[in-house]
Amino acid sequence: MRIGELSRRTGVSPRSLRYYEEQGLLSSSRSEAGQRHYSDAEVQRVSLIRRLFDAGMSSRVIATVLPCVDVPGDLGVAEETFTAMTHERDRIDADIAHLIETREALDVLIKANSRHRAELSTAPEPVAQSA
Repeated sequence: MRIGELSRRTGVSPRSLRYYEEQGLLSSSRSEAGQRHYSDAEVQRVSLIRRLFDAGMSSRVIATVLPCVDVPGDLGVAEETFTAMTHERDRIDADIAHLIETREALDVLIKANSRHRAELSTAPEPVAQSA
């Protein structure tokens, strides 16, 4: 199938598909006219790539993980992929911890702002002085 069909079937723009190919995440064959052609299997691969991007992985990390799909019986590949995935999980855990700390700091500010707004709403109106 050509790039437009792959785009329609996956919901991924042709521009993104070309980027995936530039990054070594996706492959195609070329016609004599230079048009990209993809196999039906690439639909599932693009779906996997999208899920990995949506999970916050970079194209570099995805390129490290994908060989596990391409060569599932290779112990060396499985070990490298395992290391990359656990490193990525650790990075995500650190990001989550940072987000929780940020949310807690924001909660403190929200409480302080709520008290301040409540004080302002119950304060008497200032009396205008005439000159």
